[in-house]
Amino acid sequence: MRKRKLNRRVTVLGSAGALVTATLLAGAVTAPTASASPAGFGQDREARGAALAAARAAHTGIDWQDCPADWGLEKPIQCGWVTVPLDYARPNGKQIKLAVDRIGSTGTKAERQGALIYNPGGPGGSGLRFPRRVTTKSAVWAKTAKAYDFVGFDPRGVGHSAPISCVDPQEFVKAPKADPVPDTEADKLAQRKLAREYAEGCYERSGEMLPHMTTPNTARDLDVVRAALGEQKLNYLGVSYGTYLGAVYGTLFPGHVRRMVVDSVVNPSREKIWYQANLDQDVAFEGRWKDWQDWVAANDATYHLGATRAEVQEKWLELRAAAKKSPLGGVIGPAELISFFQSAPYYDSSWAPVAEIFSKYVAGDTQALVDAAAPDMSDTAGNASAENGNAVYTAVECTDAKWPTSWQTWNRDNTRLHQDHPFMTWANAWMNLPCATWPVRQQTPLNVKTGKGLPPVLIVQSERDAATPYEGAVELHQRFAGSRLITEKNAGSHGVTSLTNPCINERVDGYLLTGKLDAADVTCDPHATPTP
Repeated sequence: MRKRKLNRRVTVLGSAGALVTATLLAGAVTAPTASASPAGFGQDREARGAALAAARAAHTGIDWQDCPADWGLEKPIQCGWVTVPLDYARPNGKQIKLAVDRIGSTGTKAERQGALIYNPGGPGGSGLRFPRRVTTKSAVWAKTAKAYDFVGFDPRGVGHSAPISCVDPQEFVKAPKADPVPDTEADKLAQRKLAREYAEGCYERSGEMLPHMTTPNTARDLDVVRAALGEQKLNYLGVSYGTYLGAVYGTLFPGHVRRMVVDSVVNPSREKIWYQANLDQDVAFEGRWKDWQDWVAANDATYHLGATRAEVQEKWLELRAAAKKSPLGGVIGPAELISFFQSAPYYDSSWAPVAEIFSKYVAGDTQALVDAAAPDMSDTAGNASAENGNAVYTAVECTDAKWPTSWQTWNRDNTRLHQDHPFMTWANAWMNLPCATWPVRQQTPLNVKTGKGLPPVLIVQSERDAATPYEGAVELHQRFAGSRLITEKNAGSHGVTSLTNPCINERVDGYLLTGKLDAADVTCDPHATPTP
């Protein structure tokens, strides 16, 4: 499940017609390795193809220019292109271009340590806004910016990098969608039909790309970008799905890593990628949803939504039932409500805004909720971006790994899970169900492990993260020898490294600037609790 913005605001989803998130895993957001040949042989071919592509890129470099005006990237950020093979087993075959951008380090020449490349997650997220942390003067990143050029890129299939699509964007965002929670078998059949049609649409619109939309291929692309930048080794910051990209990169190219920070970690176990990872999310989202409700109840004097979690939940169920009976403003049903409200379990920064809009609704102001949660059909660029992001999410997760093809398995697992974890379970299921009828070969996830030359990796994780549950950080920590884990205790915001928490910020800076880590794992107190 993956979180994303619908137009300028909400998140979206619904391959199968439900609106929802996506881990960035997450939502949710892989890991096949080779191509359509036997594992070892295919990997060898792809390794040779990646080495050839990287050598070419190192020779060619990047022709940096001012960014196109409609990319929203102000000077002195510069943009360019890196050419990669569509299929690394055929490095001389079809090529695609990846959009990259950068801003130079802000310190002295002596302070500069190279480029820091960023991936925000998804799969399907664009990293191009990363250099804006310098132009917008982000205090959390000021020290690191002195030493590193900040480099972002659109991964294959995303944004400006050979973008893929599965459905007409205006159809994709249209609302209201069906309630994700089925009342009848007919409801389930309708959602299954939507999921199958979505998978077919991906193949019809983007079939040439689909077999190559995998995390290992994106990791190979990342190595080509490294080479094009003239960097001997990679400095990398990955958040959410970007942690899995980092884990796969570190496994494929252990000797190419210089520094690596992974924040809010996808569980890299083959057994989790990707079906079980999404089921685990449903449980974690329910827990974080309750954390938010507890906070709302504690601030009942401000929001008037109830003085206990149970009272806040009752207000939620009343809202949900009202929207199901008669969509708010004609466009906000249960699916759209989940898409909007899920930002609270995702990010603490959404706690107060979501509570405020909920409070206004209960007080009689329906329009605030409609404005916040409805699609903007006039925002064709935003809608295209939302559709593209969901297409990439689906393509990568469905192609990365094998998914159950039996509806009986999906129905059993999600029915059981929904009983105690109703907030997100069915919405997440429908979003991922295209993977059950995926039209291209599904791969076997890479066995993430420590290879020769892999340096110590810094892992950062909040204890109650909904999108990437804590166990994922522990799993990667065990797999990457010499890594260090920073745990933000009694906290659950997704994406920790950009929050203000000196216990974490100082250690991230210290590692990126000096390479030094604590002698043992560290537990930090939580960042400041949101205020109403």
